[in-house]
This record gives sequence, structure tokens and C-alpha cells, in this order.
Amino acid sequence: MRIYMDPIRIQNKPIYLEVHSIRFSSRLGSRMHAMRLLIVFALSSLLVAADGGAGVGFFPPTCERIECPEFDLIAEENGYEIRRYNSAEWMSTSPIEDISLVNATRTGFLQLFDYIQGKNEYGVTIEMTGPVITQVSPSDGPFCASSFVVSFYIPKKNQADPPPAEGLHPQKWGEKFVAVRQFGGFVSDATIGEQAAALFSSLKGSNWDSAVDLSSVYTVAQYNSPFEFTGRVNEVWLLLDIVASAM
Repeated sequence: MRIYMDPIRIQNKPIYLEVHSIRFSSRLGSRMHAMRLLIVFALSSLLVAADGGAGVGFFPPTCERIECPEFDLIAEENGYEIRRYNSAEWMSTSPIEDISLVNATRTGFLQLFDYIQGKNEYGVTIEMTGPVITQVSPSDGPFCASSFVVSFYIPKKNQADPPPAEGLHPQKWGEKFVAVRQFGGFVSDATIGEQAAALFSSLKGSNWDSAVDLSSVYTVAQYNSPFEFTGRVNEVWLLLDIVASAM
């Protein structure tokens, strides 16, 4: 696995982080790499200022390097877009109860990272894909745990027979319509609720209003490695109750 990173600037001083090419010869090695990712993930969560690079109709550059699920762009509206995903298969965690989206995503990411590094019943490694998505079922109060399910998009070559793994289960999407709001920077617990609320608000009174799922469940999609400090693209997804014949 080869990761490249440009220098970052803190208080206008360039800081160079050296990231080596790593080949995993054991599960311990992959676990150590996962911990390195999480250390950077934890540090980067402090840098939550948006850096731009995201907007309606912006194609995540990550998807030019790794495989992402294919979709059709149905409409571009003010502050959001409507997509149709024709088919996608995901490997998902069991529900994770936590008060923090960031913590729950970190927990799920560790499970999924082990999975793609060979901790599955077939003992095979799987290519990294994007995005990693976290389905959020909000709690009833600010101090109550919400429920989170973290999922990894399974590459096409593995979708016919995805390797089983303890604590994970496959989810196959048929045709799904999704309202999407994009934003930059790092995802944080302090701002993700605002992003989701902004998407709900944008859809009110629109042609898509009646199709919005009223359960308040939404999904956060993250496309970038924690090592990428600029040009980050994140999305909030809302599933819409639409059938193709109605389009």
C-alpha cells in the first residue's frame, strides 16, 4: 500500500510527514498500520475547518484512484443533488451504540480495515474502495447514544462471493435514489448534525420533499484517507422513496 502526502501548514509553517510504502506480511503489521491511520485520524479531527473542494456536482478525486459505486446524476439543485445508484454491495458492521459519530466510525473502520487485510473466512485481501459510509440513527436526546452502522463498498470483483467475516454482514443495494449534500474539511461531531439539518431543510418544499424518509436516519460518506489534509470531500446522504417508473 503506497500513500503520498503533501506538506501541511500549521500557523503558516510547513510540516512534512513521511509515509513509507508498506507491505503487510502479517496481521500484526496491518493492525499497526491501522493504528497509525487512527492516530492521524484523531489528530486530524482537530483540524475541522473546511478547505473547500466540495460542492454540488463535484466528483470526488478519490474515485479517480480507487473504485467507488457507480451512480447516475438525476438532478442538481440549490445545495444538493439527486443520484440514482443502480446497484451496490457493502460489507457492514453490526450497529454501534455511541454518542459520537467520529468514535463509532473509528470503531467500525478498524473492523473493516482488518477485514480487507485478510481477517475474513477466505483469508483474502481486498482492494480499498470509497467511500466509507456511516448510517446514523439519531438518539432522542443530546446525552443518549445513537446507533451507527459503518460500511465498506465491496469491489465488483468480490461482489459475487464476498468473504464472510465474524461481526460483519453484506448489504446489497438494489436501485436507490439518494439526496446528497457535499462539504469539505474533516467530519466532526460538532458540525455533522448541521450538515444533515441543512440537507433536510433544502429538500423542504422541493419536488423531492414527499419522497424524504421521515425517520431522520441519514448517512455520512467519507472519501479521503486521514492522511489527506486538503481537497477533502464528504457527503450527507438521505434515501428517497422513489421508484424508477415515477421518474
